[in-house]
Amino acid sequence: MMVGLQGSGKTTTSGKLANLLRKQGKNPLLVACDVYRPAAIKQLQVVGKQLNIPVFANETSKDVVHIAKQAMSTAISKLNDVIILDTAGRLHIDEELMEELKNLKANSKPHEILLVVDSMTGQDAVNVAEKFNETLGIDGVVLTKLDGDTRGGAALSVKKVTNRPIKFAATGEKLSDIEVFHPERMAGRILGMGDILSVIEKAEEAFDLEEAEKLEKQFKKKELDLDDYLAQLRQVKKMGSFSSLLKMIPGMNQIKDLKVDDKEFEKIEAIICSMTKKEKQNTRLLNASRRQRIARGSGTTVQDINKFIKSFEMTQKMMKQMKNNKGGMRKMLNGIDENALKNFKF
Repeated sequence: MMVGLQGSGKTTTSGKLANLLRKQGKNPLLVACDVYRPAAIKQLQVVGKQLNIPVFANETSKDVVHIAKQAMSTAISKLNDVIILDTAGRLHIDEELMEELKNLKANSKPHEILLVVDSMTGQDAVNVAEKFNETLGIDGVVLTKLDGDTRGGAALSVKKVTNRPIKFAATGEKLSDIEVFHPERMAGRILGMGDILSVIEKAEEAFDLEEAEKLEKQFKKKELDLDDYLAQLRQVKKMGSFSSLLKMIPGMNQIKDLKVDDKEFEKIEAIICSMTKKEKQNTRLLNASRRQRIARGSGTTVQDINKFIKSFEMTQKMMKQMKNNKGGMRKMLNGIDENALKNFKF
């Protein structure tokens, strides 16, 4: 049973949790128990459709207890082994909301009640958690919007006040951007020490090992070209936003003015896809007229293309050095300073 205030991301989090459970071998059913907010049912249905996860809804009833009972019968007949109730929220805590949630809890007897909390609301998140715990007796907390400027300091206060574990953290807008909460990793983020273990886990989940081995073999035989570059870029995109990944790398948060616009990667993808096969294999073919054609095809400017090609050729050069020199990676990393990172253009 998912509970929380309006705007905390409860409906999206319900979908994210269902997706995570399915990856673990479960067969979840999402249930629309928010019968008040306009388009709340439709929103859950859209999320379910995107994930290919079934959604139970009764758009003619306002009785959430009845809807939950119907959903349980449906789950039994359809062999769904997890039911996720997406309940109604309010802009603030009121007696009517709490009474409905208590009634739903008493009749549906959920194994767990998870409170969804917006981590960017600071002290308000703590007050909300305290009130929901007193009234309902929550079993755990899900922190949302941890990809924002906040480092998750609310996590410490919420845990202290409720004495309930933080079970999951939503770290982005994609429906795959949810992870099991690890206290020691969050402590590292709060202290600015990064979270390299989460980066590794994301990489293991996102990267296709077979494709990576194929690219490695190709790279050993030939120079890195734009087809290889695009394949790697798409693999990295599966891990989530690049800006959120940088925050997890130790020391990166200490470099001032280091900003990465994820839209730049979409621009790069459009530029590469507007090239011919030969142009991708040999950037030296890109004369002025070809660059103008690519700019028109990708919706960018010639200046964008010039900037990207210059950056790519620099990457090619570094990769060549790494391939030719023993200990090339160590030498390359030793030569990178903060100013180089600040000025690096993607």
